[in-house]
Amino acid sequence: MTTLPAPPPRDRALGRGVSTLIPQSPPLSPADRATAALAAIETVPVHVGVLQAAAALLEETARTSDDEAAKAAAATTIRLLHAAMSQASEPRGR
Repeated sequence: MTTLPAPPPRDRALGRGVSTLIPQSPPLSPADRATAALAAIETVPVHVGVLQAAAALLEETARTSDDEAAKAAAATTIRLLHAAMSQASEPRGR
């Protein structure tokens, strides 16, 4: 049976410079994540009550937030939620 020699121990300093070579983006704010999610909208079934609850919470955020990006993302999401709720209340055609 042939055994392979153990690899030499890696110098820990070798990997420390990688993060300086590849810039890391700062963590995204909730408003940035919401904006990105809105850009990738996907249609899925959801209970209208969930939409109503989300709209109510976001309306409070849009009213009280000091963050303009959060206000804009909340307002856009509120419009989309209301549109989805009114679409859900329309009679379905055959």
